[in-house]
Amino acid sequence: MSNLLQGVNLYLIGMMGAGKSTIGRLLAKELGYGFVDTDDVIVKAAGKSINQIFAEEGETEFRQLESSILSQLCAYTKLTIATGGGIVLKQENWSYLHHGLIVWLDVPVRILLQRLAEDQTRPLLQDPDPEAKLRSLLEQRQPLYSQADLHIPITEIETPEEIKTRIVSAIPTVLKTQDTGSHNL
Repeated sequence: MSNLLQGVNLYLIGMMGAGKSTIGRLLAKELGYGFVDTDDVIVKAAGKSINQIFAEEGETEFRQLESSILSQLCAYTKLTIATGGGIVLKQENWSYLHHGLIVWLDVPVRILLQRLAEDQTRPLLQDPDPEAKLRSLLEQRQPLYSQADLHIPITEIETPEEIKTRIVSAIPTVLKTQDTGSHNL
């Protein structure tokens, strides 16, 4: 299975709560890859939580850190990388993401709300109306997410294991485009 991607990194994009870390770990195991969560790396590098970075330095500083981490990660191979939900907002990040195969985990807002209901660690959700906030973030990001190589719509009845299997079986369908030169792998 590990030669399926020939060492090319797999980048998971999508909204907070989409399951990028959970599914990323399963994919890494299946592919014989390492797993990295950009948020975890940012927390280690900054020595403070994402909430603290947002509170003390603002979203712009956080996005700068995120780009820096992503630029370093794309130098490696054989990684499954779970990215922050807003990583797609900066144009420069796309140049890094295109070094690998980009998978969009597309989860409906109502499912995201259920998953994030108890989560106090999301600075962008510290909002009087989290549902409206999620909808507006998704609306803003959807055209960017849709540039992914693989679009994986997710339902609430699927397990992370089933989603992982769907992604693995879909990978060869996008790798074939490599021959036509229409893909950046």
